[in-house]
Amino acid sequence: MQEFPNKQTIERLRKTYPAGTRVELVSMNDPYTKLMPGEQGTVQFIDDIGTIFVNWDCGSGLGVAYGEDIIRKI
Repeated sequence: MQEFPNKQTIERLRKTYPAGTRVELVSMNDPYTKLMPGEQGTVQFIDDIGTIFVNWDCGSGLGVAYGEDIIRKI
C-alpha cells in the first residue's frame, strides 16, 4: 500500500514542478488511461497528497500519482 508523501516531499514536488512547467509522461500505472509514454503537457498544480495535475496537450486532465507514475521536465 502506497503511503502519502510527507509535507517536505510535497514542498519539494511543488518547487520541482511549479505551475506552468512542461512535462513528458515516462510511465503511468493505470490500465485504463489512454495516455501513452511521450505525451506532453503543462503542470496546473500539485495537491496535498502529491498528485501532479497536468493539462495534457491531447486534452486529458488526468493527474500524475506520486509514487506510481513517472514524468520528467522538458
